[in-house]
Amino acid sequence: MQDRKKMADALRMLSLDAVQKAESGHPGAPMGMADITQVLWSDFLRHNPADPSWVDRDRFVLSNGHASMLLYSLLHLTGYDLSLEELKRFRQMGSKTPGHPEYGLTPGVETTTGPLGQGLGNAAGMALTERLLAARFNTPEYKIVDHHTYVFAGDGCLMEGISHEVGSLAGTLGLGKLIVFYDDNEISIDGNVRQWFNEDVAARFSSYGWQVIPAVDGHDPQAVSDAVEQAKRDGDRPSLICCKTRIACGSPNMSGSHKTHGAPLGEDEVEATRKNLGWDHPPFEIPREVYNAWDARETGRKLQKEWEDRFAAYEQENPELAKEFKRCMKGDLPEEFRKAAQEHLDELVREEWDLATRKASQAVLERLGPQLPELVGGSADLSGSNSTLCSSSCPVEEGRIDGNYVYYGVREMGMAAMANGIALHGGCIPYCATFLVFSDYARAAIRLAALNGIRSIFVLTHDSIGVGEDGPTHQPVEHIASLRMIPGLRVWRPCDVVETQVAWRVALETGRAPSALVLSRQKVTQRVRNLTAAKEIERGGYILLDPQERPELVIVATGSEVEPAVRAAKQLDQEGRRVRVVSMPCLEVFESQEASYRNSVLPQDIPRLVVEAGSTEAWYKYAGSNGAILGLDRFGESAPGGELFKHFGLDTEGVLHKARELLRRG
Repeated sequence: MQDRKKMADALRMLSLDAVQKAESGHPGAPMGMADITQVLWSDFLRHNPADPSWVDRDRFVLSNGHASMLLYSLLHLTGYDLSLEELKRFRQMGSKTPGHPEYGLTPGVETTTGPLGQGLGNAAGMALTERLLAARFNTPEYKIVDHHTYVFAGDGCLMEGISHEVGSLAGTLGLGKLIVFYDDNEISIDGNVRQWFNEDVAARFSSYGWQVIPAVDGHDPQAVSDAVEQAKRDGDRPSLICCKTRIACGSPNMSGSHKTHGAPLGEDEVEATRKNLGWDHPPFEIPREVYNAWDARETGRKLQKEWEDRFAAYEQENPELAKEFKRCMKGDLPEEFRKAAQEHLDELVREEWDLATRKASQAVLERLGPQLPELVGGSADLSGSNSTLCSSSCPVEEGRIDGNYVYYGVREMGMAAMANGIALHGGCIPYCATFLVFSDYARAAIRLAALNGIRSIFVLTHDSIGVGEDGPTHQPVEHIASLRMIPGLRVWRPCDVVETQVAWRVALETGRAPSALVLSRQKVTQRVRNLTAAKEIERGGYILLDPQERPELVIVATGSEVEPAVRAAKQLDQEGRRVRVVSMPCLEVFESQEASYRNSVLPQDIPRLVVEAGSTEAWYKYAGSNGAILGLDRFGESAPGGELFKHFGLDTEGVLHKARELLRRG
């Protein structure tokens, strides 16, 4: 027990010292959760510090990411590639110890957390992925996928609405390998939470179908250990271990105070805490015996070696299955995928289509989905409207361990966060769907997908005033521009079946960035193009229609507005005017092209007219000082979609009027 205390106190003091040195951070939660952490990481967590990417490791998610120094201290002490010097550089420029954990930056960090509750959603996605992979790859003789997902979450995480969405669905799906530690210290930034968070959390999660283990003393290692054992015995339900803790445990004068949540304790109180704990060591000094007690490298090596031996035997008996498992975990697409996609594109270019791009998306899934057994889809109660189901879709549900399609219910944020968890876990590629206007509900998770740099695909349909009679509550206006402002997110708005197919293929092939596929409700006409033009779609923007001589005007359009742009250009051609039409399905990809290509598509000295049924914000740099933008910077109306495009000047006549005006201007 004394060794356990020393190990936990090492976490407390490293966290305290780093926060104090940085003069910034959150010391209270690391101090309060140190005892829980010591039990979990020493006695239960299966991991290998020498190989943070070992595929069958347990996942640990710090949903209350402000307690980041707890995780950094753990990673350092257990033997990950995180030096003491990096702990001393906590929250400093260029360090591996930023204020909140960041995936891909610090070895051992499974996901970027900080926005409260998002980590809980990621963890549910990870637990779901473990179950799906186990169903697909395990055999009666060999369990090569067999691990748990553990989560730390505080009062703030459970106040956030996402915790309700994810908690409810995780219980419904019976994610039995998801174990959440609720740090019930009754404190948040403003003070004692019982003034504004007085619900019965245990009863709430019990109603979701979770196993709830209440009133565990979070400072009693035996009680914590017993709770984890109990949680692991129930493989049919996720578990919530409710740990009563004291924030800033160990501080003689500030323990239990909300003032310890997000500010250093001060030099005097840090020293008082050092004495109170009996920690007779200067800042950042850890005794060798404590390092030895924490060191998980040898145990981790043995665990991974045992798994590798098991996998070798599995591979001997199941070579094709093992090969497929390796491919999926590496994130590579099947060898035949690109060939199948190219054959599909060749067919599409030769045929005539008159489809909404949401339906075009469904046609792509129908054709390419069977080529990607790792594809896991889903929709927030809009499967029919989003057109995300195809014949190879198989529902994920309670009592069924396999499947590839999740009915998320009306839970947009929980859905997007779980999709991120699926991508972060590895082995599956997620796509999830809702109406574009409801991407507002999912935006925090979409933003984190970009920050994580992961292959999450967000299918966002009903992309404009073309929604029609449902009116302005359902007609997105600012949403495309808003999504384009997220660094690292690729926003595709295709104009027809061919562009939709290319958008899907590029999104699937892009391993380190999320994509948003913004799709129409209304039908669009297939544009005539050759295979060369079809190839250029993947460059984000390309010349769709060009006069025989140098153009006088360039019309840039996206999505369903490409059609009136083409019609207007053809009419102007009959009037003797030379107009180029550029389709710009993805600004982010176009802007990544070399300058020579961009300038060849959009010459600097030719006036430009931009047409998109949404906010004009993103288009000013394309229109320039001698161009114009046809867009929508106000809310829509309730009327049939065609009438709305005409009313707002976004039909062929509207484009013609503005184009003629620019041509007269010269």
